[in-house]
Amino acid sequence: MPADRHRARVDLRRRGVELVERMDADDADPRMLARTYARFEHVNAIVSGRRGLHRREIDPRARHGAIRVLDIGCGGGDIARYVARRLRRDGIRAEVVGADIDARAVRWASDADGDDLVRWRCASSSQLVAEGEQFDVVISNHVLHHLTAAQLQGLLDDSARLTAPGGIAVHSDLARSRTAYTVFDAVTRPIAGTLLKDSFIREDGLLSIRRSYTPAELAAVAPPGWRVRWRFPSRLHLVHAGHLL
Repeated sequence: MPADRHRARVDLRRRGVELVERMDADDADPRMLARTYARFEHVNAIVSGRRGLHRREIDPRARHGAIRVLDIGCGGGDIARYVARRLRRDGIRAEVVGADIDARAVRWASDADGDDLVRWRCASSSQLVAEGEQFDVVISNHVLHHLTAAQLQGLLDDSARLTAPGGIAVHSDLARSRTAYTVFDAVTRPIAGTLLKDSFIREDGLLSIRRSYTPAELAAVAPPGWRVRWRFPSRLHLVHAGHLL
């Protein structure tokens, strides 16, 4: 079947919650998984909006002294390393924690962190809450669309508890749209056999967009105290500000 006919039949009117991303499988090919983690840094430099998030939310809080940052569901750890690298470059005293429940991701992230920039934890958000942890900034990237409704509510409740007074939690994810799907497909297709070869990025990336929320859908499931922000070209931020004492 021609590729253009296949793409035309992709239904983006609803979330594809039944779709399963290959890298999430317990038996995912280790070599492909490692290559996927390694390529995340290049992909997220373009699609994650990490620079703007750092400028808007982390830099202002870092000006007031030492800062603690948590990256929940850190995957290969590229976002956590990026944040820690920028804070170190600016001479900011900081502790950046990268946490994930997948031991494979945590091992890879730790091995890739040759400068010991980040404290890596194989832990869930609820475990961190139980330990009494609090952070000035709590972030995640491309996590929300992986979660069931119950898991999403649990993560948001935990995130609010993990956010210190005056801090902020920002969960960043893709926004589902025809434009996002078409652009990602067009950009990754030419490099599928080179830069993205033997990784899950192209296939899982398209599935991620199909599993993701629209702004209205995310706002409808967000509990009180959380608000949705749309960022160009196709990103959603789910934001919760910690209360001041």
